[in-house]
Amino acid sequence: MSATPGMHQYFATCPKGLEELLAAELGALGVAGYKLQPAGVLFSGSLQLGYRVCLWSRLAGRVLLELTRGPAVDGDALYQTALAVDWSAHMDHTQTLAVDFTGTNAAIVHTTYGAQRVKDAVVDQLRVGDRRPSVDKLRPDLRIHVHLRKRSGPPGQDAERDEAVISIDLSGESLHRRGYREEGAMAPLKENLAAAVLIRGGWPAIAAAGGPLLDPMCGSGTLLIEGAWIAGDRAPGLGRDYFGFLGWRQHEPAIWGELVAEASARAAAGRDKIPDIRGHDTSGLAIAAAHRNIEAAGLRTQVHVERWAIGEQLLAPVPKDRHPGLVVCNPPYGARVGGGEDLRPLYRELGELLRTRHMGGDAAILLEDRELGHAIGLRAKKIYDLFNGALPVHLLRFKIEEAAIQRPRSERPVVRSDAAESFANRLEKNRKQLAPWAAQEGLDCYRVYDSDIPEYAVAVDVYGDSVHVQEYAPPKEIEPDKAEARLRDVMAVVPEVLKVPRERVHLKVRLKSRGGSQYGKQAATGKLLMVREGKPRFFVNLTDYLDTGLFLDHRKTRVRVGELARGRRFLNLFAYTGSATVHAVLGGALASTTVDMSPTYTAWAGKNFDLNNITGPEHRIVTAECRDWMRHELRRYGLIFLDPPTFSNSKRMAGEFDLQRDHVALIREAVNLLERGGILLFSTNFRRFRMDAEALADLVITDITRDTIPRDFARNPRIHTCWQIERR
Repeated sequence: MSATPGMHQYFATCPKGLEELLAAELGALGVAGYKLQPAGVLFSGSLQLGYRVCLWSRLAGRVLLELTRGPAVDGDALYQTALAVDWSAHMDHTQTLAVDFTGTNAAIVHTTYGAQRVKDAVVDQLRVGDRRPSVDKLRPDLRIHVHLRKRSGPPGQDAERDEAVISIDLSGESLHRRGYREEGAMAPLKENLAAAVLIRGGWPAIAAAGGPLLDPMCGSGTLLIEGAWIAGDRAPGLGRDYFGFLGWRQHEPAIWGELVAEASARAAAGRDKIPDIRGHDTSGLAIAAAHRNIEAAGLRTQVHVERWAIGEQLLAPVPKDRHPGLVVCNPPYGARVGGGEDLRPLYRELGELLRTRHMGGDAAILLEDRELGHAIGLRAKKIYDLFNGALPVHLLRFKIEEAAIQRPRSERPVVRSDAAESFANRLEKNRKQLAPWAAQEGLDCYRVYDSDIPEYAVAVDVYGDSVHVQEYAPPKEIEPDKAEARLRDVMAVVPEVLKVPRERVHLKVRLKSRGGSQYGKQAATGKLLMVREGKPRFFVNLTDYLDTGLFLDHRKTRVRVGELARGRRFLNLFAYTGSATVHAVLGGALASTTVDMSPTYTAWAGKNFDLNNITGPEHRIVTAECRDWMRHELRRYGLIFLDPPTFSNSKRMAGEFDLQRDHVALIREAVNLLERGGILLFSTNFRRFRMDAEALADLVITDITRDTIPRDFARNPRIHTCWQIERR
């Protein structure tokens, strides 16, 4: 799709699942032709059209104006492609810039590196003496967006076909930032997703007919404000004081001024068209935040919120002049507010509210677990699969009528499919083999299933009287409904086969990520469960984080640490919750030092120490960035355990850490802390890691991976790799 002379080619981004909806919106804004892309829409048009989309799109995240495409097989090729752009046409050396980068290839393995190379090209071209553009990551004069992609061409030439698409981000910052949100209650909904919920729910037509809008769990009021702006024909970008094009040298203020004047006139004329819009919430803090946001959005007299729980709304008198409208809601769901809580009673109350107070109307309910949707007691007329950030969610569209009322799913007989029966049989077989072994080894926690059957891509771990289930993100070719049905099978079969109450089965979804932390917080229950691993005991948390605090695949590695630690001083780097240190001390280590950058995990390590009666000044826990700490450490150690992350750009550290790039220096820094005859155990879960033995040829490096894979991970021997390293 190419732009004609005088026209520009644009890419409007959006949350996954909204591409078709965004394309329809762009058509209404004057886009004549478009092409759907994953998480966005490609289109061409004038500069005025690009401005109009920035001002009026309720669904787009960013509007990117393409400048060029060129080779990007490696960092040098990327630099030359960026250098070929005449950047003086877009900014000068006195201005600020930022570079956003997406995509990777064999040579550009991290987006931070790609962004750095493009930034270098721009700065090198515009430098005047000692003066050059500076970086402003928040509100730069020019925000550059680069996407690394595969260009279509003959097969077998992938390297040559890597190309970078370099664009200007006209939006500057995400368009979901409308400018009215001063404070958010717990887990606020992004404004463009809120607008999508309303549009999918039929709100534009309902509002045009004068129907009311109600959000019975309104939180900080996002759905209400977006609903009022849709009904009142207010451009969502009208209140923003920053766009990416305002500092751009080719910006046309006159064109932008005309568009803003038109939007202001339409907003003024539309205020009288806003129908009755109300919201309730049980949280006083949420209602206070909603009041502030409504005031900032200029809707103080149009949108009304009160502190009412669902139960109180059920008891309130029904207005005699009530008209059917839209009930819209983003109720709590486990991954959003803490997990572990049984939300079915709340969803049943919501269903009762719909059936008893809003019969004849419509409802649009956004939720994570479709099983919870059955507790509402209404049959959805349409289900849309969306994403709330990285979290897959579902929008259920209801017509509230007698024909839609259904019995709760829990009252219907469950019929197990043939595939589910196969999963149940495999799980039972594994349980019979592993449970006696675990008991004999004194293990409370072990992996009982790990994608044994490809259709059921989950890991099932037993933790005492509880179970931790991780769903791996299904391949793109698997239909969402089919993947969801399989997950329902899993969550029905696991409690039955493992004889564990449903409320003790904890589900997580493990998505592929780049540059993020595998330990990112998902909830805040703070619930700890004590488990045994032979003699050592540990606290785990099955709800709050993606990982539990204990890496089960490292069990044999920890045992090895305990065996080697006797009579030695032990150092645990990137220690996480200190489980390796517990094994070392109980194995007879003379002293220990446990280092991790996270205060959360060093505090957790302290609890594990207390649980195992590890006390005394000879056992230190240090909260510090490991590499910086090593450079200042004067002690020497007989045994060091080194299990670093694959990548980190934490704010607590200077620069970034890339394991593949930095492992030689990291290993040398650790070896420098070994006493004569000392041993370093180095482990990683990065499957593409390659040890640079040539650069470390002066060390004795022995691959001990096979000896460190536990029995319950035998099906997945690539779960980690481990080396024993000593001086020659």
